[in-house]
Amino acid sequence: MGEYFFRFLRMVTAYKAKLLCSGIFVSGRDAEELLNSDLAVDGLWPLRFLRAVVDVDQRTVRVSFLGGFESVAVYRAGLGSTLVVESTVERLKQQSLCFQKAFVQEKARESFCEQGLSVADEVPCYVDGVRLQRAVDDAFVETNRRRLKRTRAVVVIHKGEIVAERYAAGFSAQMPLLGWSMAKSVVSALVGILVKQGKLALDSKDLLAEWREQPDDPRRAITVDHLLRMSSGLVFSEDYSSPLSDVTTMLFQRGDGAAYAAQLPLQHELGSAFCYAGGTTVLLCRIIREAVGKALVDYWDFAQRELFERLGMMSAVLEPDAAGTFVGSSFMYATARDWGKLGLLYLQDGCWEVNGKWERILPVGWVRYSTAASETADFYGAHFWRGVPNSFTAKERDDSRWPQGAYLAAGYQGQFMTVVPQHDLVVVRMGLSQRQHSWDQVGFIASVRRCFSNT
Repeated sequence: MGEYFFRFLRMVTAYKAKLLCSGIFVSGRDAEELLNSDLAVDGLWPLRFLRAVVDVDQRTVRVSFLGGFESVAVYRAGLGSTLVVESTVERLKQQSLCFQKAFVQEKARESFCEQGLSVADEVPCYVDGVRLQRAVDDAFVETNRRRLKRTRAVVVIHKGEIVAERYAAGFSAQMPLLGWSMAKSVVSALVGILVKQGKLALDSKDLLAEWREQPDDPRRAITVDHLLRMSSGLVFSEDYSSPLSDVTTMLFQRGDGAAYAAQLPLQHELGSAFCYAGGTTVLLCRIIREAVGKALVDYWDFAQRELFERLGMMSAVLEPDAAGTFVGSSFMYATARDWGKLGLLYLQDGCWEVNGKWERILPVGWVRYSTAASETADFYGAHFWRGVPNSFTAKERDDSRWPQGAYLAAGYQGQFMTVVPQHDLVVVRMGLSQRQHSWDQVGFIASVRRCFSNT
């Protein structure tokens, strides 16, 4: 009981410090609004009893309980916020001194690049615009006081143009929003780029130094494909309610998440079982880093240069842990429009139009590979979902309404980027749907696609 309580306090103070720091300095939101909404609603109400101190000049947030169990998060331009675990504020600030490009990016964010995505002058005549706007508006209407939707943003993209868009009060098209596990799909794209460059292969083995130490370590046989499809066989408990679980330990109690995940043993035979695990994504983030150069500036520049800048995702902030490894399982911020650009890249088979010319960003066949069913889970591909997780459907689930061939990036609290190829659609929904079944993603996509029945 003592250890549980100790680690619980470490977890909740760290959670509050991290989310508050990113919310203020990445999203630009008001601290009081964050404290009273994102960090206090539903099951998060115990966070109200934790004291938070925001230092705007130092760009730090300190959270403690009764003067103890203090957790600190620090913001750095271009890198977002990072928990100060097994490190110091000074050391983390020192890491970012060479990021001149990041400071330029931060200042340029206000100009808001619209490369590759425009707003339609009018809804196409074959689309039921009135019905579409009603479907978008309904996403913001609260129908159950016990299960609030709390939708923050909806963007509907059809044939490369925004045809419907709405934001809740206090949110806007310029505000970067936390995608939680939608970041996993970004990691998949980064892996794809490295495969295209010949720096990684799906069947690559001997991936980590920790696994190569012993010649007979069975983890040496784990491949990139195993990690992408969540079938590595590694032990990993993805329970956000427990301070003793692997995911909360890795995210909030360790400075080097990849080192933590790398030491976990096998639980299943390779490729034999599906286990949704943020740890496998963080391992991929370490593998990406080693493939492009261990220096943090090279690592950061790779993601910016090869993906975000090419798509015009200038708001994107992929946050690292204290060791400098991207927490690609959970911590990436981008505007709703920029999340939509990721979906548009996949809808366009991994290609992007730049200055009137089409460029291939992802390798040929990568989209098909990423969205194809895994042998261990029909509902999951290679860091993309093929169906909606159970927590975000109606209590009486009806998958007959889910469009054939649709796939999505999905995140905690109801973050979704859904691609519907048969209607040339990308639909982004961001929110704070804390309770199970407070948001019905299947029903929402069904209501949107009905407006495009003739396409």
